[in-house]
Amino acid sequence: MEAKAVLRNTPTSPRKMRLVAGLVRGKQVNQAKAILLNSTKAASKNVMLTLKSAVSNYTLNNPDERVSDQELFVKAIFVDGGMTLKRTLPAPMGRAYRIRKRSNHLTIVVDKVKNPVIN
Repeated sequence: MEAKAVLRNTPTSPRKMRLVAGLVRGKQVNQAKAILLNSTKAASKNVMLTLKSAVSNYTLNNPDERVSDQELFVKAIFVDGGMTLKRTLPAPMGRAYRIRKRSNHLTIVVDKVKNPVIN
């Protein structure tokens, strides 16, 4: 039984968020948390919060199972573009340049590992 967490309208560009999402895709949750804690990217904080929320959703949806972070893995993580705020910047000769402030939607799906490897 998988669980999902969604973070909407994060004020970072989707391109920057996808760099961090690629680091944890397919990893076990404890490995993903370690990677995100040591990452210098600003987007890693938002990914960490959403990952913790997905793990919490898994435990709430499956109250009869006791699951540790080693038994869960990131089944899917994807970043979609959110709304774009359009701003203008004064330019020479009475013109204006357009600034696009992008946002994104982050979705993380966690699931239980079929054959857990115990170290």
